[in-house]
Amino acid sequence: MFLFTSESVSEGHPDKICDQLSDTLLDAFLAKDPQSRVAVECFITTGLVVVGGEVTTNAQVDVQDIVRKKIEAIGYTNPDVGLDAKSCAVLVVLNRQSPDIAQGVNENDGAFKEQGAGDQGLTFGYACNQTDAYMPLPIMLSHQLVFAIAQARKNNVLSYLRPDSKAQVTVEYNDARQPIRVSTVVVSTQHHPSVSHEKIQEDIQAHIINKVIPSELMPEPPTIYINPTGRFVVGGPQGDAGLTGRKIIVDTYGGWIPHGGGAFSGKDPSKIDRSAAYMGRYVAKNCVAAGLCDEMEIQIAYAIGVAAPVSIKLNTFGTSELSNDDLLKIINEAFGFKPKEIIESLNLLQPIYEKTAAYGHFGRSDVEFPWESLNKVQQLKECRQTLLASA
Repeated sequence: MFLFTSESVSEGHPDKICDQLSDTLLDAFLAKDPQSRVAVECFITTGLVVVGGEVTTNAQVDVQDIVRKKIEAIGYTNPDVGLDAKSCAVLVVLNRQSPDIAQGVNENDGAFKEQGAGDQGLTFGYACNQTDAYMPLPIMLSHQLVFAIAQARKNNVLSYLRPDSKAQVTVEYNDARQPIRVSTVVVSTQHHPSVSHEKIQEDIQAHIINKVIPSELMPEPPTIYINPTGRFVVGGPQGDAGLTGRKIIVDTYGGWIPHGGGAFSGKDPSKIDRSAAYMGRYVAKNCVAAGLCDEMEIQIAYAIGVAAPVSIKLNTFGTSELSNDDLLKIINEAFGFKPKEIIESLNLLQPIYEKTAAYGHFGRSDVEFPWESLNKVQQLKECRQTLLASA
């Protein structure tokens, strides 16, 4: 047996504010010009937001207005909370994409006949049968806890809560890598200074932990820490600076598998850091759902300006009756891994990214993302039957 821990942070966490600003701006550009090339990053601290990066687009977008409206929607509307959407400074420094990168990404541009990868890099995709969402249990529970805290705040169930919060869940596993029970839960949430520590502990236990974590996963009471320092009044950008792309493990699988070389938020799908990670998830989830394996990790790697991957590697952790070579044959028959094929098959030029930037990019039940579709399951089953029949 072993223990494994994952964490999540709320939409009011400084790093997640920046991820959401970057992806909200990406959506604004894609909504008006789907061919926009966008790589936008944000930095936030007390009273200041900096928006920087590269954008090549025909769209006219009011960056400052979008930033302020998103900060307001998250809940930062008063300096006492750590940031005021109306009065904070917003500095915008955006340039065009480098022509040296563009010549390798744009079709029929220069010596390139098809859309190549926007950069070199490696990405990972994953799925397993631990949960109905085909995700590892610790990261799913962590996301659900911080989402429940945000809902309790927005719906005035716990009106003293403020936007910044974190959750961490430790799960005990058996030797077959299947979850047995929740061992430890850690919740830290920003709050109004007038509320007592005892009140917060009581409410978070009753309204959040007991409602999110199924009783069957707590056959014995787990160790629970709620605001373990005793006070969390100063939070958000006032308590800690934020930066786009600093919560990549929260965004993916909670550390259960490796993460590739780059972050997701603020990047259009020509950047394989993002699009190939979505394709990896799409492949792995459909393979597990089709019964090809109980667990799959896939690594995909690219060279800048080159369309075809330089490598694809699988790991099924001994849960498949098929060899990796046979699985790759089936996968290559059902899926295309060139950037243009990924973008078209997952319809990635639509403005769908703002909702990815908090509470995880994978396994969500509150929103439908194209990479979460199981529309390849039947084809994969048929490919498997054909392969076995010809063996």
